[in-house]
Parts: sequence; C-alpha cells; structure tokens
Amino acid sequence: MNMSQPNNPLHGLTLEMILNDLTAYYGWEELGRRIDVRCFNQDPSIASSLKFLRRTPWARAQVEALYLETVRNLPNTASTATNRKN
Repeated sequence: MNMSQPNNPLHGLTLEMILNDLTAYYGWEELGRRIDVRCFNQDPSIASSLKFLRRTPWARAQVEALYLETVRNLPNTASTATNRKN
C-alpha cells in the first residue's frame, strides 16, 4: 500500500527527526523560550520531550509549525526535510 503525500511537507519525517533538528539549530534554551513547555525548560531530553509531544497535540503542532518556519527561512539548510528525495 503506497500512501504518497506530496502536499505534506512533514511526510517522511519522524517527530524525533524534527526535534533533533530543532535542538541542533536552536538548543534547548531557545527552544524552550519559543515554545514554553516544561519538557524543554526543566531537565530537557529527547526522550521526555517525545513522550510529552506524542501525548499533547497542541504542543506537537507548535513544534511542527516552528520546524516548518525554520526550514522555510533557511533555503540552504542541511536539515532532514531538504535533503530527502521521494
């Protein structure tokens, strides 16, 4: 079953990939400033953030929106989204 999503800019990206790209670019402190959630501000880790974001749709939506904004503003970025080919 091939489910192509050509209009979905996040297709093929996992939440972990998105979070790793954002933390590499912004760092935890700036990420916590931009999206004020405890998992980014108090003892942050990828594992605790993934657990929270998978259970909290509004926070996940904010992370995905920040990722798309960041990728859009960096045309020559080395992020996962710009390097993948379908």
